[in-house]
Parts: sequence; structure tokens; C-alpha cells
Amino acid sequence: MSPEQLQLLLKLQSIFMPYAMRRRETVAQRNGRFVHYTSAANALNIIQSKRIWMRSTTCMTDYSEVQHGGRILQRFFADQANKAAFVLALDACAAGLAQDVLHLFDQWWNDIQFQSYILSLSEHDEGEDLHGRLSMWRAFSRSSARVALVVKLPLTEGSAESLKLLLSPVAYFTDTQVYGELLSIIRNIEANREFLQKTDRPSVVTVAFNMLVLAALCLKHEGFHEEREWRMIYSPKRNPSSLMAPSIEVIDGVPQTVYKIPLDGAPPADLDGIDIPHLLDRVIIGPSLYPWPMYEAFVAALVAAGIKNASERVVVSGIPIRA
Repeated sequence: MSPEQLQLLLKLQSIFMPYAMRRRETVAQRNGRFVHYTSAANALNIIQSKRIWMRSTTCMTDYSEVQHGGRILQRFFADQANKAAFVLALDACAAGLAQDVLHLFDQWWNDIQFQSYILSLSEHDEGEDLHGRLSMWRAFSRSSARVALVVKLPLTEGSAESLKLLLSPVAYFTDTQVYGELLSIIRNIEANREFLQKTDRPSVVTVAFNMLVLAALCLKHEGFHEEREWRMIYSPKRNPSSLMAPSIEVIDGVPQTVYKIPLDGAPPADLDGIDIPHLLDRVIIGPSLYPWPMYEAFVAALVAAGIKNASERVVVSGIPIRA
């Protein structure tokens, strides 16, 4: 992506995705760290294989989440005043632009629901470096061996572009808050009409379409707000990458397709630094009956992965909960 294309994309995102832009800036100011809570077996597999799996939205713990976001969008556009405002704002930039965006979303809706693959991450604070987050350990209470992988992700737009991934914060909004955000986007479109009139139509359609896709995939009930989740999203049919390899795996007894993100820094050039030594900040061993054998195992795995100060990167959580 050229510097000019990057600037155009950032401007369009500031118009159509203001909430995501604000959240991205906030996280970047805090060193841009995220955490992936998982089982110890899965964490070890990620480090050793240099691959992390993305699972279908249909295999999420609450598979109704995509329907939740989709229903909120449906209710918003079912209000004729809301739809008219959206159509009027976009069509003032280019004739028929709103219809292009809405038709594209309707055309791909089944694919969005059933062919979107997600990796869930959570924002990570410095105060959680030693022990992790209690609520997240409890979320994995079925496993007697739990691990948190703390990672530093490049938040610059265009990083790892060849993987064709979208990274977005989850919004824990009520219907009223979603409506307010969408109406704010409509006002952004109106305020930037002259800019959008001069911008090539496919770029505007793509970003506006992605705004609706991310709203469908990244809206959750406000009761889950403490998760502070972000989602990495891959769409193999809408935006495929030759680097994202599919695989049939059995997870909890269920055969399913997963897509594997390469973490070995292999070519092309935009994946330089997308590897375990650069991305992995620390490993937190969760509450367990066997913390010290796990500590030794993960230190050895990090050494094998090319991390020199491995013993300093692994800590044992001191939260006293039942393993």
C-alpha cells in the first residue's frame, strides 16, 4: 500500500469507523498490547507450530453473536427515517452509492454469518502483567491448565496487508448507543461530502461495506464489557489470501475448518516481524495445580522459538482460585 493509499484509507475510516479509530488510538498509546487466553495445550501449539488458528463464527461459544449485531442493524434500517438519512447522505456524494453499499451487504449476508473466521483477543494493561485477569481465567474454568499469551500487535494500518485480516474492537453497545454511532457516521458523511465526491467510488463502497460487516461481527451485549475484546477477522470468500491455509481439525470432538495465521515472519516483506520473537511479549501461566512444570515447559518452548530472554518472559499468576 502506497503512502497515498494509506492516507486515503485512514481518512475514509475516520468517517465510517470513528469508534474503531478511537479505540485503536487508545490502545496504541498504551503500547498496543493484547492478550489471548487459552488452554496450555493450545498456547504451546501456537508457539511450536508458529501458527494461530481462526475459527468460524458458527463455532463460537455464543454463536448467536453475529445474529445479535445483524438484528440491531436490521432494526436501525427498518426505521424509514434512519434509512432515508443514510441514503440521502451517501447519494449526495455519488448517485446510487447507498444502494451499492446496502445491496453488497445483503448479497454477502449469508457469507458474513457462516463464512467469517475469528481470532479473539483482549486488551491487556500493565497492571495485569503478573497475574492476568481474574474474569478471563474463570472463563476457562473447564481447563485445569490455562495460559495467557500477551502480544504486541502492529497497529499501523497496512501492516501484514497480505494476510487480508481485519482487526476491530468489539463494541458493547445498547441499541440506543448503536443508533447514536450510526447517526454520527451519517453526520460525518455529510460533513465530508466534498471529499467523498472526489474519492473513487470503489474505495468508498468498500469502507462503507466493511463498516456494516464489522458492526454485524463486533457488537456484543453490554453485559460482556469487562472482556474488552478485539476480533481479528478473515473472510476466505470475500477477501482471500494465499497465505491463510485452511485445515480440518477436531476441537472438543467437533470436526471443523480452521484458518491458520502464519507467525514465522516468512515472505512477503510486509510479514517481516510477524513472528513469535517479535510479537510475543510474555506468557502468563494461569492458576493450576502444576504451575512450575508448565513454567519450565514454556521457557523451553520459547527458547526453541528463538526468544533469548525466555525465562523473563514467562510468569506464574498468583491469583488464588481453584484450578
